[in-house]
Amino acid sequence: MSLSPVVRGEVLHGLARSPDGQRKQDLQDKAARLFRAIPCHPISEAVGDHTAAIKITRQRKGLVLDENDLWIAATAREAGATLVTRDTDFRQIEVLQVEDWSR
Repeated sequence: MSLSPVVRGEVLHGLARSPDGQRKQDLQDKAARLFRAIPCHPISEAVGDHTAAIKITRQRKGLVLDENDLWIAATAREAGATLVTRDTDFRQIEVLQVEDWSR
């Protein structure tokens, strides 16, 4: 199990933008535990290659995907990992295992 550095950045960005208060502190504590428990998967040259391939394939189909989501998908695909998300856009990416644990 690993975490994309892009996901880590998105979590930290969301926390930084949150209003101060107990909810923010609770979420920061949960994020810190998550980051201690799950290491980040490095972004390698191969991840860059997968990003380009995914992006061009989607563009040719007339589909778009947020830039960060491209990097997240590419990181998972390069690692041969299952991407856990409830975002259905990821289901349209070839050779990417996706699971939704929110149900």
